[in-house]
Amino acid sequence: MYKIILASGSPRRREILEQAGVKFEIKVSNAEEITDKTNPSDMVEELARLKAEAIKKEAEGDFLIISADTLVFLDGKPLGKPRNSEEAYHMLKLLSGRKHEVYTGVAIVIGEKEKTEKRLVFHQMSRVEVETLTEEQIESYIATGEPFDKAGAYAIQGRFAVHISGIEGEYNNIVGLPIAKIYHELLKEGIDILKK
Repeated sequence: MYKIILASGSPRRREILEQAGVKFEIKVSNAEEITDKTNPSDMVEELARLKAEAIKKEAEGDFLIISADTLVFLDGKPLGKPRNSEEAYHMLKLLSGRKHEVYTGVAIVIGEKEKTEKRLVFHQMSRVEVETLTEEQIESYIATGEPFDKAGAYAIQGRFAVHISGIEGEYNNIVGLPIAKIYHELLKEGIDILKK
């Protein structure tokens, strides 16, 4: 039986695992999130891997570490978390009336006594279409404070949901953890994270 560790302090990732019925504990990674990769899938995979490796040092026994990193891309350029209202406004203005991509990289480290550790690294991409926003809608949304710890300055599972006109791909990937892909990738390894 593996001790499942979520290497993230994100309440959204925690909720996704809880909703799926996964038993896990949280260890927040303090890894410095820096990458020289420029391709979206490579970027998120590298950042997720850095987080998993940072936690691995503390793991003992039979463990399964899950880490993830989510970035929003528009025209191939990443939109991170806005540092202030001006940045949030700029990002939301860019996303208004357009489709963009959300990539989540996942790194899983599987450790067992007497066995070589195994690593799975993959990503998932979903597309999101945002309706055309008015100045008032953008300013009103920024005033809620919700954009500030979110890649791309919005939370699809929050108040911004009313401005989403369409999605392609896994919804949970956009929130921050592609649970269906994680589940099926682990099943290929003979691991069912839902087994009690």
